[in-house]
Amino acid sequence: MDSEGRTRAARDAELVTIGEFARLSRLSARALRRYDELGLLRPALVDPVNGYRYYDRGQAGTARLVAWLRRIGMPLVRIAEVTALDDAAAAAEIRAYWARVEAETAARRELAAFLVDRLSAKENVGMGDIDTDGRGPATLGIRYAALAHPGAVRGIQQDTAYAGARLLAVADGFGAAGAEASAAAVDALKPAARGAVDADDLLGALQDAADGAARAVREAVAGGGAPAESGSTLTALVWTGSRLGLVHIGDSRAYVLRDGRLLRITHDHTLVQSMIDDGSLTEEEAASHPQRALLLRALAGDDGEPGPRPEVRLHDTLPGDRYLLCSDGLSAVVDEAALTRAVVAADGPDAAVRDLVALAGDAGGPDNVSCVVADVVAL
Repeated sequence: MDSEGRTRAARDAELVTIGEFARLSRLSARALRRYDELGLLRPALVDPVNGYRYYDRGQAGTARLVAWLRRIGMPLVRIAEVTALDDAAAAAEIRAYWARVEAETAARRELAAFLVDRLSAKENVGMGDIDTDGRGPATLGIRYAALAHPGAVRGIQQDTAYAGARLLAVADGFGAAGAEASAAAVDALKPAARGAVDADDLLGALQDAADGAARAVREAVAGGGAPAESGSTLTALVWTGSRLGLVHIGDSRAYVLRDGRLLRITHDHTLVQSMIDDGSLTEEEAASHPQRALLLRALAGDDGEPGPRPEVRLHDTLPGDRYLLCSDGLSAVVDEAALTRAVVAADGPDAAVRDLVALAGDAGGPDNVSCVVADVVAL
């Protein structure tokens, strides 16, 4: 069949030219050619002689969807996956993607606010380090304990809990190589916590260490099957002697007990948390949501896209503060009122971690549980 015959056949099949399809889909012919080159939207027919592209009218909806997804910044690989799904599944994927974007934006917003506060307070540098008697800079230290338990149901331990003089960390592994991933994430932070760390240099050092943890997890899971399905959360505090540097990604948590109140200082990177944030779900509804453990951000293997970066920031400390880091094996089964009672009542970090693991066990111990408790003390 010659070119004219193919063109006639295309018209008989109710296909339209790229110009007509551009008007139909409200996109430019240039954009359509680009989508074809990227494999996002193939024409229904391409004339092998003159290269003319012909489209089915039914492709207009897909063309507009591709354009909209590009406008919200979705990566090309993920767009290809979304356009292959039915409407309900595509909607779920878009919601999950945007929740991740908002979580990352919130982390950057918190860092920006911290930097503004820090730079605005430069004229008062040192005032926060004066002790209550006005005698000069207070010397602070930490006393700490860590404990991990496989729980009553899980046959393997994929959590890692670590407490040292300068590093407190909890990592919750998942997937076939979860144990290796959580161990690698924590081990990658240890060099950053060796020796004295200047508080003014800590933020940059934390980011370097966090990026190193992400690389370490990718390497740890690379040899297993489906590496993108294995990974770890990571919540860690690096002690400088006056401040704590926070590294956080996923749904493990960090709390501080101050003046009798247990305050959470991390934000879960989960789909359920994003739904709480946008008002579509209450805290009570979240507790029984079937996707409450679905992570939006974590350290994981290579899936062809740049992985999310852990958030980092500095946290001021006071003598008498008690810090709790834990995996969701504790926070998901023990409410914050019970956590507060246990953390307040415990006589020291060792007793606290034992009591907290026991609480998770009393709640059925459905998951691995790990926790770290540290007290800030005046030396």
